[in-house]
Amino acid sequence: MCDIKGCGNQRKLPPIRISNSERRLFLKGLISLPLATVLAYPELARAMADGTQTVMIKTQSGQKVSAALAMPDAKKAPCILLIHEWWGLNDQIRSVAVEFSKLGYFALAVDLYGGEIADSPESARALMQNVDPNIATDILVSWIDYLKKSPSSTSKVGTVGWCFGGGWSLNASLATPVDATVIYYGNVRKTAENLASLQSPVLGHFATRDGWINQDMVSSFEMAMQNAGKSELTVHWYEADHAFANPTNARYDADDAALSWDRTVQFFNKNLG
Repeated sequence: MCDIKGCGNQRKLPPIRISNSERRLFLKGLISLPLATVLAYPELARAMADGTQTVMIKTQSGQKVSAALAMPDAKKAPCILLIHEWWGLNDQIRSVAVEFSKLGYFALAVDLYGGEIADSPESARALMQNVDPNIATDILVSWIDYLKKSPSSTSKVGTVGWCFGGGWSLNASLATPVDATVIYYGNVRKTAENLASLQSPVLGHFATRDGWINQDMVSSFEMAMQNAGKSELTVHWYEADHAFANPTNARYDADDAALSWDRTVQFFNKNLG
């Protein structure tokens, strides 16, 4: 889902120390911090990620898989399925699930790497390349079915993913019906025939300086959507580079990350609310 050089490098950021009392207040929501601030610092992301719980299911093919679940206060809520970058299901993605739950969503961050998390571009690339598309599809379809059938769910489900996960957000929506699909700079190389099963509106965030998920690919995707008779596609371009929404990445762009987040939330509110 990324170019041969990968999906960007993680930044080395200065550590932040917080006391146990501050940590408890933060987890209870009594101390408010912007999501980007939380994600930029491992200790804060780890603390916020503690707001998820691990859930497990057997997939339709019999695989035993786990995911990170963040529940809202409401008894019933629409659902968002999150799909990680090439790094794996790390604290950053789990923290975003918690943020969605604070906005009133039943948020589930899935794991397509079987519990492994990369700590270098080389290991991330190896994990990404080892993903079996049939197994990944089985995992995603099974989790979407889980969300739809949960007594805590309104049965409405949206998908969102970044980079590697952006491509799989679209793939999941092609494999089984959902109500909204968000793609952050993911591989959208599809034909009209590939898109025939799509039933949801799609929101795409793309970067003008992205050397792989580029204008040619996205334009071809727009044409394929049109040829497939899929009119509900919104594409936003940002004067940025690949992975601009990841605060731990050297290519991070704070303004564009914030704008794309606002657009994503508005899109989900419209289509899942």
